[in-house]
Amino acid sequence: MDNLLFNDSFINGEFYSTEKHFSVDDPATQQSIMMVSDIDDDGVHKAINAAHGAFIKLKATNATTRSNVLMRWFELVMQHKQTLAELMTKEQGKPLKEALGEVEYGAGFIKWFAEQAKRSYGDVIPATDDNHRLTSFKQPIGVVAGITPWNFPIAMVTRKVAPAYAAGCSFVLKPSEHTPLCALALAYLADQAGFEKGAFNVLLSENAKMVGELLTESELVRKFTFTGSTGVGKQLLAQCAPTIKRTSMELGGNAPFIIFDNADLDEAVTGLMGAKFRNGGQTCVAANRIFVQRSVLDQVVDKLAKKVTALKVGNGLDDATDIGPLIYPKAKQKVQELVADAKAKGAVQIGDNVELGGNYQAPLILNGVTAEMDIYHQEVFGPVVSIIVFDEEPEVLALANDVPYGLAAYFYSQDLKQIYRVSEALEYGMVGINEGLISNPVAPFGGVKQSGLGREGGHQGLDEYLEEKYVCMKI
Repeated sequence: MDNLLFNDSFINGEFYSTEKHFSVDDPATQQSIMMVSDIDDDGVHKAINAAHGAFIKLKATNATTRSNVLMRWFELVMQHKQTLAELMTKEQGKPLKEALGEVEYGAGFIKWFAEQAKRSYGDVIPATDDNHRLTSFKQPIGVVAGITPWNFPIAMVTRKVAPAYAAGCSFVLKPSEHTPLCALALAYLADQAGFEKGAFNVLLSENAKMVGELLTESELVRKFTFTGSTGVGKQLLAQCAPTIKRTSMELGGNAPFIIFDNADLDEAVTGLMGAKFRNGGQTCVAANRIFVQRSVLDQVVDKLAKKVTALKVGNGLDDATDIGPLIYPKAKQKVQELVADAKAKGAVQIGDNVELGGNYQAPLILNGVTAEMDIYHQEVFGPVVSIIVFDEEPEVLALANDVPYGLAAYFYSQDLKQIYRVSEALEYGMVGINEGLISNPVAPFGGVKQSGLGREGGHQGLDEYLEEKYVCMKI
């Protein structure tokens, strides 16, 4: 992986070093992969100015030119798929087979927006009199700043940077300090693909607060995009308010997964395994509250227990591994505290909560979870299944919607009328019906309520980086 391994921020097409450094650690071994330089104030300002200069040039290019550059970026990412996946597993921990899948998924956003770059259509508006012609067209919004999380260190970057470049915007990215190496590799490949110098800058720092403040207060930054917790998202929204920035926020979730008694139970359990255990449960759309209709509860638990107890926990570079480590010790501590609280309040544990050492967490099932337990209300971000029993459809819909979040929801049913009722009643931005893996570059990704603003992916993802201009011409 050495040919794509870098340790400095990337600004204006060059690597930018500072005297201060921090360690990027392998969550599987808890050993340092390498030391990387920590950006300073001057570097942040330099990146913003470089992005502004790049935007002036980039907005004058045509859509086909930008599309071709993105296609070259896509091809380079796919060419280096194995190297990128191994790098991801080293710094993030997920099994290599999942990392390979993420590289392809992340590359899918680049390819999709390479195609969408040529489709930012305007409108010819029917005139209201004979003396005027009314039209509208779309233009890039300007310099974009973004902060991405550690759980998907490639896909979270490409689904922001690709549509921005497709629209004609430049980008300043602050990736998670836990997984900056993938972002640097992506920026290097983008530069090799022909990105305008300064169009994709990557800032490495442990001080997210400092970088975030400088990016949000800058008048040159016209759009801010963030994926992370709702609490941090609220703070960033407040910081963007004085300069009236356009924002996209993909925030927290507490996804319900509903199994009705008419469901194909084998399919439901298989779907639940994907929705819950992908990346060890460390996903914003992970199934968090598993609602099972009482008449099929025992069957579901039995089928699920067989699959969960068969999961192998270990280093993601081991081919036999199903679940890698959690990202850092505090993540494991949180899971352990949630499990202990639930058991103390009456939940029944299925599976051995064995101490695996390090950041490894054994997969578990908690049966009999109730609203009195902390795990019912919080994102677990770990390999723990929380099962809640229900009796009737109206009851489970009320329970599913009774949270401040609305990112993703899932349900399994073979009743067509029920499918329509439930999909419309769930207060979530995305709904999986008889499917546990719903993310797709061609579809809009995003939530409602306190799960965020805006959409990523789909044709909607390009509009997030465009402004519409209305033109009224007298003739």
